[in-house]
This record gives sequence, structure tokens and C-alpha cells, in this order.
Amino acid sequence: SPPAPSSWDAAYERELQTFQDIGDAGEIWFGEESMVRIIRWLEKQKVPLDSSVLDIGTGNGVLLIELAKSGYMNLTGIDYSPSAIQLSEKVREKEGMSNIKLKVEDFLAPSAELSGFEICIDKGTFDAVSLNPDNAVGKRKQYVRSLCSVLKPEGLFLITSCNWTKEELLNEFREGFEILEELPTPKFCFGGRIGNSVTALVFQRK
Repeated sequence: SPPAPSSWDAAYERELQTFQDIGDAGEIWFGEESMVRIIRWLEKQKVPLDSSVLDIGTGNGVLLIELAKSGYMNLTGIDYSPSAIQLSEKVREKEGMSNIKLKVEDFLAPSAELSGFEICIDKGTFDAVSLNPDNAVGKRKQYVRSLCSVLKPEGLFLITSCNWTKEELLNEFREGFEILEELPTPKFCFGGRIGNSVTALVFQRK
């Protein structure tokens, strides 16, 4: 599972240093396959390439780069860690992707201009919020409120989680969202029982 929020900044500081040293964007928390899964689904649904997309907790911005390479043009990434945004700006420059907007934002207190998105994507940010030892339940409720305020009615929310089951996520997002689809994720076998290490769901805002 992703590290607790207090260690994110340190992690991105290290990745920033590494990127400057060797031009490596660093770790992708959920691996390539979760990015491919998201992009394939958008393509399969024929989601228009000019749809406005928000990557919540963009980290090193690699998902946005892959979306841009797939032809998506209206991309925004936010992260509450300034080092993460610095890192994703460097990655964006290296890849020559000037159409990606990047902002330092706390998703639990989003600025007014963060609104009207048709698609929101979360890989691990809701997980990190949920792990916050300080009022995790309140923060999860605030996350759902923020999501309702930035996502258009009927907009899509794609969430990839390694902490929550499908049932738990359905419960967390029941106010204002309905599930469209569960995306297949790799199964792992533990002590003879098969389970999912990762849950990926697509919700639609009511």
C-alpha cells in the first residue's frame, strides 16, 4: 500500500533528485498495468480525446504523459506535494508535453477553478487519504464532497485502490455516485485463497 502522506514529500524529493541525476521518473506506485487498464477502458468507451481529465494526486505525472501519448488533449494533474508537481513538470518537459496542466492543490480543499471535469482518475490517493491517522473518516467524506464539486454530473470517476474492496468502495462513494463497471485486475493467491490485491472501479456521478 502507498506510504502515509507525511512521507510522500520525502519520497518525491528523492525522485526529483534522481530524475535530475539520471533522467528517471522514479517509481510508478501501481505499475504500468494499472495505467494501461485505465487508458484501454477510456479508448474502449470511445471517450472523446478532448474530454477534460483530472488526475488526482498525479505524483510524477506519468499517467498524464501516457494519456497525452494516447491523444488526450485536455489534461490536468494536481498533487498536494510541491515536490511531486516539480517532478511531474520536469517529466513533462522531458517528454515535450506542453498541453498538460499541473497544479499544487489539496484535493480535500480544492480551489474554485478546479471544476467542470468530465473524468477524474485516482490511483492510490484515496488510499493515502484513508490512511491518514488524523480523522480518516472525516477526510474520506470530504474527499467524496470534493469529487462531487470538481466532477460534472454524469462525469466518470476511475479509482484504483489497493486498500479497499469493491463493496467498501461502493459504500464510500454511495452518496452521489453509481458504479458503471469493475475493471479486471490481477489476482493473487495467498495460502490457497485467491483474492484481489487491487480493485479498479468506474463510477458515474449522478
